[in-house]
Amino acid sequence: MRVASVAGLALLAGLLSGGGSAADESTGPVSLAAACGTEDSGTPNVAATVGVAVDVPATGEVDRPVQPGPVTLTVTLPRADLARLVPEGTEAFVSRAALKVKVAQNGESTEAPWELYAPSTRLPADGDVSLVHSGEVPYVTLGAAGDVDFSVEELTIELRSATAGPEKTAPPLTTVTCRLKEGENGHIATTRVTDGSGTEPSGTPETSTPPAGGSGRAEEKDIAVEPAAAEDDEDPDYCPVEPPVGVEDGSEAPQPPPGDAPRVVENTDPQFACANVVGLANVEKLNGAMIINDPAHPALISVKPATRITIRGFDAVGGYYIRFDSLAKIDLPDADSTFLAFGFQPVTAKVSFEAGPMTISFGNVGDTVFSTAYFKQSLRLHDVKINGTPLDVGSDCRTEKPFKVVLNGGAAYTNVGVGGRLDGEVTIPPFTGCGTGGENLNPLFTAAISGPGNRIVMDQASTCIPTNPEASYCPPPPAELPGTKPKP
Repeated sequence: MRVASVAGLALLAGLLSGGGSAADESTGPVSLAAACGTEDSGTPNVAATVGVAVDVPATGEVDRPVQPGPVTLTVTLPRADLARLVPEGTEAFVSRAALKVKVAQNGESTEAPWELYAPSTRLPADGDVSLVHSGEVPYVTLGAAGDVDFSVEELTIELRSATAGPEKTAPPLTTVTCRLKEGENGHIATTRVTDGSGTEPSGTPETSTPPAGGSGRAEEKDIAVEPAAAEDDEDPDYCPVEPPVGVEDGSEAPQPPPGDAPRVVENTDPQFACANVVGLANVEKLNGAMIINDPAHPALISVKPATRITIRGFDAVGGYYIRFDSLAKIDLPDADSTFLAFGFQPVTAKVSFEAGPMTISFGNVGDTVFSTAYFKQSLRLHDVKINGTPLDVGSDCRTEKPFKVVLNGGAAYTNVGVGGRLDGEVTIPPFTGCGTGGENLNPLFTAAISGPGNRIVMDQASTCIPTNPEASYCPPPPAELPGTKPKP
């Protein structure tokens, strides 16, 4: 999780400048109503919503590949209904979705197999469950001009235990088949294919040059489906960050009540992971908020999950207690920040962050769930401008000491693997070392920024374990900016 990113910019109030993303060529997700059931349940009996988001080129040319994708398939079912389809006691699962996609043109059609994967999904206590699958899909080559229609006909989902090893080897818990409800045509996109001359297609040509053949092709006359481009032989670098180094410090987490001494288990070989996180920070003196860790160019946090486990049994004196401590670290790039000092003076600056090791703890005290993230951090200001005029603050303008960052999530933060929301308040220390040539600028920054009551809210996405990508969330999915999700 990227807690350091949250604390980092909380030190200097402002609005991070961030580049926007490129325009999306897709028309947005298509939502379809379906009925799903297991293979041995007879007729499908569970209502589901199937969402398909895919970029498909608006136009194409004869004998040139048309490449849909990447594809995101979201299958949403009520928790109670999904629980009836998997063995009792199932807590989390990974899934593989196999879609039958009809590719039709000029009265002819063929079937394109789309195979997508979803990382570990937890079965919540209530509400709906969304299985979010993604992946690359085959391209299509057309030997004739004319509109090409892509539509979903049927999909099958294999659910496997998320704790039974790699997804490809774990035995299926169950196989769920979903068929569109009556009235749904399954249409997801249309591509207009021309002959390359710039003229509009005028129906099915009497003769056309068939596309070149290839291994694995599914072909019917002028429509050919080719396998997606092969990936490099080398494994993708899902987590291009170094593992964290240091020692866990779970002192800011709830401690075990008096009683029997808990047992401590050290995990000497944790699986390295990484994740995304975004957040919001308020700076009390400036009465403003900012986005933390620009989602357009986020830095990843590195994690060693569950490096230490502290546990006391239900029957022990003092009651049940369990705490999982994970070691984490993030190195944020310099950030550009803009703020109004004292409510009227525009100031821009670059901020460098110096964060120590982070400890992420979660667990239970009896029936009470807790989660915390703790680390210490300093910040340094440089390249400062006031109303556009450079202000030389020197090379060591920083908070006079590292400060504590303690964020709490309770039950809203599930665990390091799944993530969740954490929030807290930080006190920004006075500044020191600001100014050159005998000029003391420390009071300026201390008066404008330093002080207590600076609230931070962050959301960590699920972690990717690069050595086990099929049973984790790889590549690391984006985090959700707090406050942007519509209320139910």
